Amino acid sequence: MNKITPMLKQYFEIKEQYPDCILFFRMGDFYEMFYDDAVKASKALEITLTTRNHGMPEAVPLCGVPYHAADTYLARLVDAGFKVAVCEQVEDPKKAKGLVRRAVTRVITPGTSLAPGHLSAKEPRYLAAVAVNDTGLGLAFIDYSTGEFKATEPMGVAELVDELGRLSPAEVLIAREGLDHAALGPAIKEFAARSEPACPLAHPPEGAFDEAGARKTLLHHFGAETLEGFGVEGFPLAISAAGALLYYLEETQEPEEAPAFEISGDEPITIPRPLSHITSLSYYTTADYMILDEVSKRNLELTRTLRDQKSKGSLFWLIDMTATPMGGRALLSWLHYPLLDPAAINERLDAVEYSLENHAFRLDLRDLMEHVTDLERLTARVSFGSAHARDLAAVRETLKLVPKIKGVLAHGESALLQEIHGRLDAQEELVTLLDRALVDDPPFSLREGGIIRSGYSTEIDELTALMRDAKSVIARMEATERQRTGIASLKVKYNQVFGYYIEVTKANLRLAPADYIRKQTLVNAERFITPELKDLETKILGAEERLTELHYELFCELRDRVAARGAKLAETARELGRLDAVLGLAELASRKRFTRPQVDGEDRIEIKGGWHPVIAELVKSERFVPNDVRLDNDDHQILIITGPNMAGKSTVLRQTALIVILAQMGSFVPAEEAAIGVADRIFTRVGASDVLVRGMSTFMVEMTETANILHHATNKSLVLLDEIGRGTSTFDGLSIAWAVAEFLHDTPGHQAKTMFATHYHELVDLTETRERIKNYHILVKEWEGNVIFLRKMAPGSTSRSYGIQVARLAGLPSPVIERAKEILANLEAVEHDPAGRPVIGKSAKGAHNKVGSAQLNFFTRPADPAADDIVSRVKALDPQSLTPLEALTILDELKSRLLKK
Repeated sequence: MNKITPMLKQYFEIKEQYPDCILFFRMGDFYEMFYDDAVKASKALEITLTTRNHGMPEAVPLCGVPYHAADTYLARLVDAGFKVAVCEQVEDPKKAKGLVRRAVTRVITPGTSLAPGHLSAKEPRYLAAVAVNDTGLGLAFIDYSTGEFKATEPMGVAELVDELGRLSPAEVLIAREGLDHAALGPAIKEFAARSEPACPLAHPPEGAFDEAGARKTLLHHFGAETLEGFGVEGFPLAISAAGALLYYLEETQEPEEAPAFEISGDEPITIPRPLSHITSLSYYTTADYMILDEVSKRNLELTRTLRDQKSKGSLFWLIDMTATPMGGRALLSWLHYPLLDPAAINERLDAVEYSLENHAFRLDLRDLMEHVTDLERLTARVSFGSAHARDLAAVRETLKLVPKIKGVLAHGESALLQEIHGRLDAQEELVTLLDRALVDDPPFSLREGGIIRSGYSTEIDELTALMRDAKSVIARMEATERQRTGIASLKVKYNQVFGYYIEVTKANLRLAPADYIRKQTLVNAERFITPELKDLETKILGAEERLTELHYELFCELRDRVAARGAKLAETARELGRLDAVLGLAELASRKRFTRPQVDGEDRIEIKGGWHPVIAELVKSERFVPNDVRLDNDDHQILIITGPNMAGKSTVLRQTALIVILAQMGSFVPAEEAAIGVADRIFTRVGASDVLVRGMSTFMVEMTETANILHHATNKSLVLLDEIGRGTSTFDGLSIAWAVAEFLHDTPGHQAKTMFATHYHELVDLTETRERIKNYHILVKEWEGNVIFLRKMAPGSTSRSYGIQVARLAGLPSPVIERAKEILANLEAVEHDPAGRPVIGKSAKGAHNKVGSAQLNFFTRPADPAADDIVSRVKALDPQSLTPLEALTILDELKSRLLKK
């Protein structure tokens, strides 16, 4: 250490504090990385790895990225699985004595990244924490980009994993000791591995989850004396998880206190207040919402398609007609957390219905919402200290719209609309301040001035006037010198190296006065200064530098005053989001002709003319055929649905689930009529695939998901089963499917409303022994050897799968299709021919695919009468009285007679 340069010594001292991070070390206009960090980063970022001596005996590996592109590179490093410690210069180089002081100002992790590439406008980015002890579990999560902060205590590991599946966190915090928990550890690891993309686990020290310490952390952050106002009192594990989250954020985001300053050619480095936008914590219980586990969320394609994990083709893609990012995030939350209280559901439906029926009301509000910016994330940026002047202007312009929105909203005749109206705060004083202080169209850069409006600051106005007058003085000086010297081409110019100077071309040098002081010689000109010009320069540059500093200082004061209103601004942002979600659902109902469902506590789901909204939108090649569905706990509890592949069985199952979810989130639904009794949970067993990361086969995945259904389904649940048992042999699969149906029918407390699509036609016989099971089938029509899918579900069963016809549609070669028909006909006839050969091998020519000897049939009379005496001879024999020699003699005799024949 004694032999290295001061800069590298400083680097090593800081790196020692962050050994698990790549250190982004600020050096002027670049972030540099050294040694192993440089090797790793250069590979991940695909940038050049170089070396430099830095006074060391051996060359030092290094790489770097420009400061202005840092966010892009940070996002790529985080995506590659690295944590990054951002080390800034926290001292003005002009005032530094010796080496500029540096410090880590933030640590970028997957759950704390604010890089544009990581933030989707209409989706949150959650950081979650899991606490565990012998008594139970705690879960907390936060969206660092908005300050949303919630906690709960799940009832068991399965419910915890379900919640994580709904949240899709970018990072999960859990103590290393928590991974040793017998049930939780494997479940968390499995969840992290199968998430798409993989969810990293971070491990704060176990003490971070200590309840007493966590409580202290929360109380200190909120400046409170009790947690009762936040609703978490009495939930110790929720407190532990929430406290651990704040601890982690303080460790990674709280920087060293230092003044702001400018680096040459750079924006001022502002030390943010990174957690000040986290102003509230709320407790929630999963008992208030329908449970949608990870499997159902995936199978129903709520936010991503199964095929390519894209948003297009998902339910959210179809229903999202919100105008703002806040509205999109609110709508997504409603989709992930459908309500269970019919009164709350109908409150949303009332608001949607009013907005739908009152066309002018909806259009006026949507027109205003089109101009609303993302106030929620802007407020967070202001609190971080990272907001620019244009961000404050966007806050101002959005707040100016609030009185107009409230004016229209005042006429909304629904409880929810009036509740939103009452909570919107126009912040008139703040708007007045921003209007008075901020120019209409401020520059993006904070170092160029031009931010503060004329009339707000006397000093800025005076300096501006001086600058304006100084430029006039320069222009007058230039004119005077031209006249005095007789040099018409003489110019007074400025650059950052020499300041102001007089430029005279070579042709006119003989006319330069004696008081001109030569400063620089060029190829075609000479540059001069005069004492008068340098005095003027000092005044001008001093005024310009002070003016820029003053604009920035007043802007920071203005930003602080906006940040002080952060809690109120965040509440207004949330209410604007809720309003936008309501208006978006009304627009959806209008454009797609959705109808209002009847939602209550009855034990039935009745849908008339229902359709799958996404398929109807995307598949234009044929008209979507609507279907009716009736499910209840009286006589239509389980529907056995048969029919060929591609006929639409799975579509009917999925559209039923989507209609129930839409209804319970407060949306109109794709149906002519719908009466929905709230479902506490939707289970899906749809499709099958190997899960290699878990070492599970197709059948094992199928059985694991089925077991989860049978253990947790209630009489209020909706269960969708598609082809149970197809991952194993036919008889095993049929046996399991039959037993599952009986269990759901017969077991008290688990008698869920169930739709069971199957190719096992034997299951239709369940209706003969179980009164609440009903048979349905998807209608098809055969025409000239082909099958036409009618897409209509009707009562009764079908005994055919039409698999060969579907195979023809899929493009199997004709010889394969024809051979399949022969084999099917053989199977449907008898299993063996009279010679004992398998009929399945018989072809149209009467031959078999495998050559084999015919077996003499002892149970039918030989076709040749000449052989009767041989048969009679054999029948007359008494094997018990024959000696071995006699037997051999008779056998030789019979053989000779057969050969002669």
